[in-house]
Amino acid sequence: MMMFGFAVVATAPALLLSRMLSPRRRSNPVKFLPMECGQVPKGEGRTHFMMQYYAYVLMFVVFDVMAIFLYAWGSTILNLPRTATLPIIAFLAIMFAAMAFALYQAKRRNIW
Repeated sequence: MMMFGFAVVATAPALLLSRMLSPRRRSNPVKFLPMECGQVPKGEGRTHFMMQYYAYVLMFVVFDVMAIFLYAWGSTILNLPRTATLPIIAFLAIMFAAMAFALYQAKRRNIW
């Protein structure tokens, strides 16, 4: 509970300050131009951006994060209190939901 309180106390001022200091909506035509490395592109694009590996990139990110946390939890599993199992199960549920979404995206070949 203390960590949640610290997260709120540390995050709230940053969000409020950025909201107060950020510029309001002004129409700037340069803002919505397509850019390539800070320069306005010249001519047509040469290649089509392939999205066929998008789902695999999502799966890699999910497995990468999951492996880091599972290794840390697995190395201390005998020393963890019983109350630590609920956050572990919640984390795994979120990760497996992201994995299911990536697998769902992999079956949708018609969007690529």
